[in-house]
Amino acid sequence: MKMIAAVDNNWGIGKDNDLLAHIPGDLKYFKEKTLGKVVVMGRKTLESLPGQKPLSERTNIVLSSDKEYNAGCQVCHSKEELLKELEQYDSDDIYIIGGAKVYEEMCERCDTYFITKINNTFDADRYFINLDECKNVEMVWESGSQEHKGLEYKFTEYRRK
Repeated sequence: MKMIAAVDNNWGIGKDNDLLAHIPGDLKYFKEKTLGKVVVMGRKTLESLPGQKPLSERTNIVLSSDKEYNAGCQVCHSKEELLKELEQYDSDDIYIIGGAKVYEEMCERCDTYFITKINNTFDADRYFINLDECKNVEMVWESGSQEHKGLEYKFTEYRRK
């Protein structure tokens, strides 16, 4: 399984149920990585998407403890139920896309992490796991710096050792 996220200098990922920055290059990267794949997210992440609808051309699975929640896609109500549901897919095709709670719950099950690092510190209220402090994870690739409206960013890939 893989994770994909955009983080700031403090590994912040969001504020008030929204991304910290909307960077077209990062959104394109996200789409390239996840198109045709399985994306796993929490309820709040789904509700933050355009139209509060599942992502097109992907198998969407939402993790929510709300038994009445109707997401317009597959909903799992526990981590155990989610893991059972994911057994039918190739683990290389599964992307955990947020939010913070789902990242935290699924981090140990992933072996690859695609992280867009934004060289800025935002006023975040949700954070990703600081992979630089994880002893069993290492950065294996880093792109050159790119820029959008004064925000410098780069793509990185981390792998479990």
